[in-house]
Amino acid sequence: MTDQLPGVLVLCTGNSARSILGEAILAKLGEGRLRAYSAGSKPKGVPHPGALRLLARRGIDTAPFRSKSWNEFTAPGAPRIDIAITVCDNAAQEACPVFIGAPIKGHWGLPDPADVEGGDEAVDAAFEATWQALNVRVRALLASPFETMEPGKLQDLLSVIGRMDGAV
Repeated sequence: MTDQLPGVLVLCTGNSARSILGEAILAKLGEGRLRAYSAGSKPKGVPHPGALRLLARRGIDTAPFRSKSWNEFTAPGAPRIDIAITVCDNAAQEACPVFIGAPIKGHWGLPDPADVEGGDEAVDAAFEATWQALNVRVRALLASPFETMEPGKLQDLLSVIGRMDGAV
C-alpha cells in the first residue's frame, strides 16, 4: 500500500446493517490509519433503524451513513479500495457480493441483525451482538501492521479474523 491511508470497504448485500456497523467501527478505531467505507450489491436505500439507534447510543453521528451501491467505488474518481471485507452470512444461504477490482479480499460472515423479528428490544440486542463481533474483528486487524503487510500475509490475516468466534 502506498503512503496514502488504505481504503477499507465493508460489503454486504443491502448496506443497511452489518456493513454500516463495520464502517463505523473501522472509522472510529482506525482513525488516522485507514479510510472506512461501506456499500452493498443491492442497497436498501437507507440504513436500518436498528443500526442508527445503535450508532446514536454509542455517540456516533448517524448523519454521514447512507445505504449505497458498490458501483460508487468502481466508478472513475472513486476512492481507492485496498481491502474489501464481506460480512454476509454464507451459513444462511445469503448471496455474498464479490467486489470487482484488485483489493485484498476477506470474509467476516455474520448473521444479519436486520432479519430479527420482534420489538425494538430484540432488534437492538441483535445489532449489539453484531457490533460486538465486528468490534473484535476490527481490533484484531488493527492490532497488526496491516498497512505494511505483503498481500498474501494480509489475505491470510483476514481469513483468520473471519474465522474468529461467531464467524461463519
